[in-house]
Amino acid sequence: MMLIIVSLLVLGYLMIATGHLTGVNRSAIAMFIGAVGWVVYVCWGSDFVLQLHADEYADFLQGSEPSSEAVKFFIYDSIFLKYVGKAAAVVMFLVATMSIVEILNNNGCFDFISEWIRTRNTKRFLWTITIATFLISANLDNLTTTTLMLIIMRGIVNNHNQRILIGSAIVLAANAGGCFTVIGDPIGVILWGDGAITASRFSAYLALPAVLAWIIPTILINLQLPSRLDIEWGLAPYRGNDTRLNRWQRLLMFMVGIGGLWFIPTFHNITKLSPFLGALCVLSLLWVVNEAFNRKLMQADQMAQRRIPRALQYGAIQQMLFVMGIMLGMGVMTETGVLGDIAKWILNTLQGNIWVMGFLSGVLSSFVDTFTVAITNVSFFNVGEGDFAQNGIYWMIIAYSTAIGGCLLSVGSTSGLALMQAEHMRLGWYFRNITPKVFAGFVVGLMALYFEHYFYA
Repeated sequence: MMLIIVSLLVLGYLMIATGHLTGVNRSAIAMFIGAVGWVVYVCWGSDFVLQLHADEYADFLQGSEPSSEAVKFFIYDSIFLKYVGKAAAVVMFLVATMSIVEILNNNGCFDFISEWIRTRNTKRFLWTITIATFLISANLDNLTTTTLMLIIMRGIVNNHNQRILIGSAIVLAANAGGCFTVIGDPIGVILWGDGAITASRFSAYLALPAVLAWIIPTILINLQLPSRLDIEWGLAPYRGNDTRLNRWQRLLMFMVGIGGLWFIPTFHNITKLSPFLGALCVLSLLWVVNEAFNRKLMQADQMAQRRIPRALQYGAIQQMLFVMGIMLGMGVMTETGVLGDIAKWILNTLQGNIWVMGFLSGVLSSFVDTFTVAITNVSFFNVGEGDFAQNGIYWMIIAYSTAIGGCLLSVGSTSGLALMQAEHMRLGWYFRNITPKVFAGFVVGLMALYFEHYFYA
């Protein structure tokens, strides 16, 4: 049964990696892995339970006779729900942050970005939109930020070749910005929730590598663009009944939403509750402010059609299902005990060099998927001592390498796939024009992390 579960996971990873060729949605594959994996596990759970949870199972029985029904109840109560809870915490965090984005966007709180980039100068346009992407992605989900910025960029830049170059820079800025904060990427939320990292130390370590990995490829991409962009400025976004907020109201809502997210690490340190609860508090407060400012519109018979929120919502649902499925699948693998054996084999093969392991994980992320490779590497080890202690360098390496490595190919992250779908960009073009630039930034950033570690040590 262990072989079946491992084969199921490997086959699923291959299907995720080739999803752009087969056309099968990676979220569907992830959910299949998670669901079927646990079905197989529970059907032959006695061997696994007696091997890894013998004492807990004995306490659960309380002197009663063991049976197949008792094993299934034990797996559900004592094993399965633990992994469901971890996955649900991450999904709820994504729900809250993506909802915050929708409320802010519906009220025009991101319109200032279009005002900032109102120029034909390539250098100013590129750096303004990528800086905004980098900073916003550090607080919000990568996919949501990428989709939002791509829609803004697409409505301004006419030339297709210019759009895919700028879009590639946006994807990189979103992934780099998300990887250096605990709330900017799902893997950061997981590491933070498991106690593997603390918010301040994580950001202090990864800020410089993330900035380097973003800036270096962006400089190189800028060299491929003409000095003046092919831009057409349209009218300001028509919002109809969407919002009638003035500038100070939009600024206040933006401060409540983004400022509230900045407070989440403090909320977690004070209460020790899951970060998603802090995100829900921010969402509820922002929701109240939204309804207070738009109380007249809430009574309108019809609301204007909102194209952007629908696009975000559809992508958000897929992303949440994908995260849930992968985390449940990794839970099954953990409970079979095979992950520990794989981790030992990898360390022995690489002679304990976690830097090589991180580099290879980054390269693998470009083929498979950023989150999938990251959660697999995180699941190999528990928080312990040395490089695997709390704030150990291993967790930093994996978070950085998988986030930036996923940009080496456009199919390595959901943000890259969003760009491919939005601009009908080909993988071959991305490999020729963008991959070498991203690789240069990836290596320089990893070297910076290496020197940082030994400097602090």
